[in-house]
Amino acid sequence: QVHVVESGGGLVQPGGSLRLSCVASGSSFSVHAMGWYRQAPGKGREWVAAYTTSGTTNYEDSVKGRFAISRDNAANTLYLQMNSLKPEDTAVYYCNADATYSGSFGVLPINRRKEFWGQGTQVTVSS
Repeated sequence: QVHVVESGGGLVQPGGSLRLSCVASGSSFSVHAMGWYRQAPGKGREWVAAYTTSGTTNYEDSVKGRFAISRDNAANTLYLQMNSLKPEDTAVYYCNADATYSGSFGVLPINRRKEFWGQGTQVTVSS
């Protein structure tokens, strides 16, 4: 299995900045793409940004120019630098890791590829 843990959330005033971190850990696994999602109260989970192993990045339109995603591949760590934060950015931010890991089916060894989610970190933008 793969464990994903986010950190760095908190309370910040509008126009302020936060840097979120996400670490994927476990045994016998390899990470492909990683990304950030968020979920505001009463709403569904929304994709925010993605970073692939080849370095391709993508952003949701509302965060372009304000957020920057980066990745430390050696440490399986993903970052999200958030600048010029707005109250609309208030949400629980989740990290996602697309990973291949080893498992078993009875006595048979198998490899599986799944997306793993962290527990989320709360970001609140308010004055």
